Amino acid sequence: MGTVSLQGIEKFYGNTKVVHGVDLHVNDGEFLVFVGPSGCGKSTILRMIAGLEDISGGTLAIDGLPVNDVPPAKRGTAMVFQNYALYPHMTVAENMGFALKLAGTPKDSLKTSVGRAAEILRISHLLERKPKALSGGERQRVAIGRAIVRKPAVFLFDEPLSNLDAALRVQMRLELSSLHRELGTTMIYVTHDQVEAMTMGDRIAVFNSGRIEQVGAPLHLYERPANKFVAGFLGSPRMNFLPCELVSAEPSRVTVSVIKRLPLSLNMPKPSSKPTALGVRPEHVEVVGMEEGVPASVELLEHLGDVTIGHFRVPETELLLAVKLPVRRAAALEVGMRVGLKPDVAHCVLFDADGRACHG
Repeated sequence: MGTVSLQGIEKFYGNTKVVHGVDLHVNDGEFLVFVGPSGCGKSTILRMIAGLEDISGGTLAIDGLPVNDVPPAKRGTAMVFQNYALYPHMTVAENMGFALKLAGTPKDSLKTSVGRAAEILRISHLLERKPKALSGGERQRVAIGRAIVRKPAVFLFDEPLSNLDAALRVQMRLELSSLHRELGTTMIYVTHDQVEAMTMGDRIAVFNSGRIEQVGAPLHLYERPANKFVAGFLGSPRMNFLPCELVSAEPSRVTVSVIKRLPLSLNMPKPSSKPTALGVRPEHVEVVGMEEGVPASVELLEHLGDVTIGHFRVPETELLLAVKLPVRRAAALEVGMRVGLKPDVAHCVLFDADGRACHG
């Protein structure tokens, strides 16, 4: 088992409240990703789960047992840190087996556990080396191996890939996902990188200012964000937000005027609040003639090989909209050209004045 339950979790540093009554349940065997900007409280919560930070309020339970006052070593968790935290004077094998050695594990059992973890991580040939002779990716595998040998109920990862280069991060994401499938153990993974969150997690918890904004499957959050913060944080480039006004609302159809220029009808239930902004992702905007969409001019074209990101300025506003373009379509554009931008109504999201999604 490896369930984790947070009920009303709070954290104060002096008189400053940094975590505001977080409620969350992590299922056994789940890969849950905490994502959010720096300083949003996600690492603080992870450290409270590990027992490295005191809990100011609320109840934390692992496998149904409250652990607020249980020492870190007895919680059934193992943490992998951003900076690896390997002992430089020890070999890889000694680093991986150190916790078991302290616990008095017999040498034969210790060697077997370390050997099995090394096989899983494909670092058996490195067991006699010391950390200074390893690459960044190899050091990270050793840190993960040190956690594996403890056979925890819950793995905790605190931005473990942030010190690696881009290509190695992609490789390690794949390896961690494979590791999770092989072990079937609960994993909680903290990152500020929304690409990591979208590609690795069974579910994502989006944090902002010490609160959870939304929890759900990656594609659900991407397609049906609860508010503008989630919509803007997930996705690269971020979702475009255009001011709009409600024209009419029927039981299954809502019509809005975008920037007072383009009427759009959306097939959706009548919203419970008045929409003031229309959100549309860059891949769901079509470049058309000026008379067919929101008038705009080409500000910048970013050619990325298989796709081009077009940035379009809407005249008489501060809006700069991003559009993902096929290479052939982008080839027909040039900076300064005036065009129209037409959102795909099947993929638009309406938001009210408080930033909440108007899903109806």
